[in-house]
Amino acid sequence: MKILLYNPDNGVTANFMPHLWMFLLQSLTPPGHEVLLIDGNTQPMSDAELVRFALDRKIGLVGIGAMTRMIAKAYRVADALRAAGVPVVMGGPHVTEVPDEALGRDGGPRHADAIALGEADETWPRIVADAARGRLQEVYKPVDAFGQERKPNLDNYPAIPWQSLDLAQFNRIPGFVRAFMHHRRYNWETFHIIPIESGRGCPYGCEFCTVTGFFGDSIRFRSNESIVGELLRLKERARGTRGNIAVFFVDDNFAINVKRTKSLLRDIIAAGAELNWVAQISANLLRDEELLDLIADSGGKWIFIGMESLDPANLASVRKSFNKPGEYAHVLEGLARRNVYAITSFIFGLDNDTPGVAARTLATIREWPPVLPVFGQITPFPATPLYDRLLKEGRLTRPKHWLEFAPFHMAHTPLKMTISEVQEEVRSAWLNSYSPEATKRALDSIADEPVPYKINHLASRIFFRGIYFPPRGVWAWCKVIAQNRGSIFRVLRESFTQWHGTAAAAKHQRAGEATPLPSESGSD
Repeated sequence: MKILLYNPDNGVTANFMPHLWMFLLQSLTPPGHEVLLIDGNTQPMSDAELVRFALDRKIGLVGIGAMTRMIAKAYRVADALRAAGVPVVMGGPHVTEVPDEALGRDGGPRHADAIALGEADETWPRIVADAARGRLQEVYKPVDAFGQERKPNLDNYPAIPWQSLDLAQFNRIPGFVRAFMHHRRYNWETFHIIPIESGRGCPYGCEFCTVTGFFGDSIRFRSNESIVGELLRLKERARGTRGNIAVFFVDDNFAINVKRTKSLLRDIIAAGAELNWVAQISANLLRDEELLDLIADSGGKWIFIGMESLDPANLASVRKSFNKPGEYAHVLEGLARRNVYAITSFIFGLDNDTPGVAARTLATIREWPPVLPVFGQITPFPATPLYDRLLKEGRLTRPKHWLEFAPFHMAHTPLKMTISEVQEEVRSAWLNSYSPEATKRALDSIADEPVPYKINHLASRIFFRGIYFPPRGVWAWCKVIAQNRGSIFRVLRESFTQWHGTAAAAKHQRAGEATPLPSESGSD
């Protein structure tokens, strides 16, 4: 049987890495079946084109995974496929929390022939077998012999064959740049960010987060050996494909068990498996100096920190009081000393926010080492404590906001701001954080740092701008480069000056070594 795994586009950003679930299920598919992958973020297709793709290739089952903000698109695609006679199974966090919606049991239309609840590691082979026999059940749920939900053990984690997979659609180097690099015979023609998970689950239970509800509050880890082996396979691929690879550890909190994380990072270093990597780690766990050293030594380059707010009252209101805004600057300085960049996430529209929150937040950010900030509004996802509280308080303005997805539009009424005011605060924060002027200020703040550090930061800012404000085509990228030409020329000039100075010093040193001193030449 031919199986298509489809991930719909998220409607906001140009996707910067593959979704792990597709590759994991592909690896868990029993032998004898062919699995095709399509990510709508990098392979955009209309509903009709996707249906034609499935029919032409005689697809026997389509698996669709989607988070809440993608679910409206996922339902539409599923409807088109089912109308053409192609069976569809849906899964992921949203379907798990709102199962009746996908099956049409809530009074709405049915979108799926079957749904997979929770983590599908153990149920996926059974789904494939049932589909091959034409006997799909409606609901697949991982349960034990007593009917209780069971979380999969990660001890026997499948080996995803990254070294042989076709990842062309996820190359982050634009086509026109690749053509230039190929013409100039550079060895870096591809750049991929590859997702890896080292564990699942989070005990924190923040009010707005879906993680604890989906993965549970007990942490399950893969073995260090398994993760190191995966990194070594990725390094092998990078060497053989004229490219470069970075890793995104998609754990919801990579250092939730600091002792275990240190052990993993030491094993990565000992095995020579270092790759540039990014991970999500909460600020309270980054106080540990030894952990910071190991992050830097093992290849850690970017750390995503969910700061959410600078207001302790806001953090308390969403059950995230373990974040201490007074510690943010110290944590960021510790990362910056090790040339590790911070991606700092903020949420506007929290109950204690008032107009001007963007300006106040940006003013504080400018006092820190340069960071890559991201901004959003508080969103009540279904089945979270936040959603339940707002529903009880009668503050939801769009109870099923996911069915009419509107990026950066709130679905409930804030306490101290209007919905339009929150939207404007988010817009202002983005525009003022990634403007050419902001990039120049960031470079000014690290004027005394080594040039490679500046190059890395400048490239990261332009790359990050491309994620959230994706340029479309060559001319759009040229415009971005033109807008930042002052900063780009500045760094290039410093690079040339440093290279020229280093080369001249080396030449002078070689000349001194080649010319004997008078006492060495035998002269009196």
